Amino acid sequence: MLLRIEDLWVRYGGITALSGISIDVPEGETVLLVGANGAGKSSTINAIIGLVPAAKGRIIFAGTDISHIPCERRARLGIGYSPEGRRVFPTMSVTDNVLSGAFGLGRKRQMEALEWLRSTFPLLHDRASQPAGQLSGGQQQIVALARAMASFPKLLLMDEPFLGLAPVWIKQISDAILQLRARGTTVLMTEQMARPALKLATSGYVMRGGEVRRSGPVDAIRDLALADEYL
Repeated sequence: MLLRIEDLWVRYGGITALSGISIDVPEGETVLLVGANGAGKSSTINAIIGLVPAAKGRIIFAGTDISHIPCERRARLGIGYSPEGRRVFPTMSVTDNVLSGAFGLGRKRQMEALEWLRSTFPLLHDRASQPAGQLSGGQQQIVALARAMASFPKLLLMDEPFLGLAPVWIKQISDAILQLRARGTTVLMTEQMARPALKLATSGYVMRGGEVRRSGPVDAIRDLALADEYL
């Protein structure tokens, strides 16, 4: 098991965001956390990368308990992160945005990553010198995703990658996730838009109110996940 979350609790002051959730992410698979706003999906991702502390429970990555180690050490272990809401560096060029995700790899591996990403997303070549802040929302999401993929992490965390995007961009990102998985990267993604996400996932967890309400293979969670899409 590449990632295992055991009895995880997260609190913000007096508010409980996660109430003892347990999640398994097998190596080489794409696992989906699905649910309406406030279900606890982003809190789960933030706890994994270390942006919020775990009040209780354990987060085990590749056999190592990472529950109390800093964010930067978690990244060096091979955890990549594509945040909700794009969050590109607006004044930096598209190329520099992407290469910032491969910082520390060495020039040769950076260029290999950039060439692969450009073949996957032609936009990165066509708009290479343009400031990322001048791109459309869908284009910025592509840049943010490419930045997260640039280090070829063992585990890629994606928080609401389809949020607010037109179908053409949803398809491009979906295709990229499939290609990344084919290269051996494990994916854990959160999504409120269940329909396109279910086409990519091998298994998933339906979350409500900071708890896991149902889990299992995609076929086992599909009906409840699609119901939650309209809540």
